[in-house]
Amino acid sequence: MKMDARNTFGIVCGAAAAILIVGTMAVIGSQPASAKPEFAASTGKPCGFCHQNPAGGGALKPAGQKFKDNGNKL
Repeated sequence: MKMDARNTFGIVCGAAAAILIVGTMAVIGSQPASAKPEFAASTGKPCGFCHQNPAGGGALKPAGQKFKDNGNKL
């Protein structure tokens, strides 16, 4: 298979456009984290009470999901 400059240019431009579109969608579609240290301070519970990670953030334990579903109230 022989490629000329026109085909190569088209492939490079197409790949660049795809990367730009995916990058833009990632930035626009991302959401800020809603976990806040204030929850730990207001409830008196450590971050690990609700989160799988003891430092907080990431996946929730069942208790954390219940807290979230209850409007962030115990």
